[in-house]
Amino acid sequence: MFKKLTHALMALTMMFGLAVTSAPQAEARRGHGLGVGIAAGIIGLGILGAAANARGYPHRSYSAYDDGGECYRGQRECHWSGRRCFENRWGDTVCRGGRYVCERPLICE
Repeated sequence: MFKKLTHALMALTMMFGLAVTSAPQAEARRGHGLGVGIAAGIIGLGILGAAANARGYPHRSYSAYDDGGECYRGQRECHWSGRRCFENRWGDTVCRGGRYVCERPLICE
């Protein structure tokens, strides 16, 4: 949803910039509005594009690189957590519920 709104805002910004620069100027100096409008549009679109692509940047859960030199993240390990298992009347083990969790353990040497 945010991405669609961002694209619509970028299109409106470009339309506004082109409309302002194409309007006749009542001043003696001509040509200054065109450059300022184009520069403002490029800068604005760059800022909006960077904001749209910064998905969850401050909320990363782990680093792919070393955390201080001595410790590092190991291989991803996946397992079930919080499952309830029981044996039915035919001798089969049946497990239900829980969640499948994947983690990268911290290994310090």
